[in-house]
Amino acid sequence: MKKFFVIGNPIEHSLSPKLHNYWIKSNNLKAVYDKKKLDVSELDNLIKEVREKKIDGINVTVPFKNSVIPFLDKLSNEAQKTQSVNTIYLRDGMVIGHNTDIEGFELAIKNTNYDIVGKNILILGAGGVSPSIIVALKNMSAKKIFISNRTQSKAENLKKTFNEIEIIRWGTIPNFDMIINATSLGLKHDENIILDYSKINPEKFFYDVIYNPPETNFLKYAKKNGNKVENGKKMFIFQAQASFKIWNKLEPKVDDKVMELLN
Repeated sequence: MKKFFVIGNPIEHSLSPKLHNYWIKSNNLKAVYDKKKLDVSELDNLIKEVREKKIDGINVTVPFKNSVIPFLDKLSNEAQKTQSVNTIYLRDGMVIGHNTDIEGFELAIKNTNYDIVGKNILILGAGGVSPSIIVALKNMSAKKIFISNRTQSKAENLKKTFNEIEIIRWGTIPNFDMIINATSLGLKHDENIILDYSKINPEKFFYDVIYNPPETNFLKYAKKNGNKVENGKKMFIFQAQASFKIWNKLEPKVDDKVMELLN
């Protein structure tokens, strides 16, 4: 019986087990996928279990996408570029860290029929998934990428890797076509991102990487003001599909049943 986990802290909101176990059952695989809440101090032992073949694969979410790297033997090009890992597996005796968030975000945006070419994009948040989104936006030929983070030093650290991004003070609104919430603000129902929506022209694209709850206050207020909105469900599904394919050597279907499963 193969064993897979998603690790994070918090982890209660994660729908990864629901999705992966559905695919496992649909493809008649002998496997189980569960969630595990961890502290940083437990990462070393967890990776040893992958090395010892007690665990067959791990998905990584906030706040471990970067802090897990020192425990790994090798990074894929995508993980190296972003210094962010969301998929771990064993290959030729080496524990490898990979990043499927880039692919997941690109496929999700293409699926919404939104064209990134020549657009100005504002990203809120400089940790977790932000490096993957920056790489994906560059792949899709975005014109300008702004970053705004509550702790400005984190945004400055990100600029060391991606020199072309422009740092914007938290709460400042530049001229943008698309705004992405890449923070965890919104996981709790009462959380708000302080934005003056009245100063933002309608018909912008508001994207939230959060998929549970399906409509954060960020998206709710944006929709009320006449903007296009999208949550992170499709990105979540496509990055999961890529992980599943690496671990199980088969590509699970993304169809209406999968979309409904996560509603």
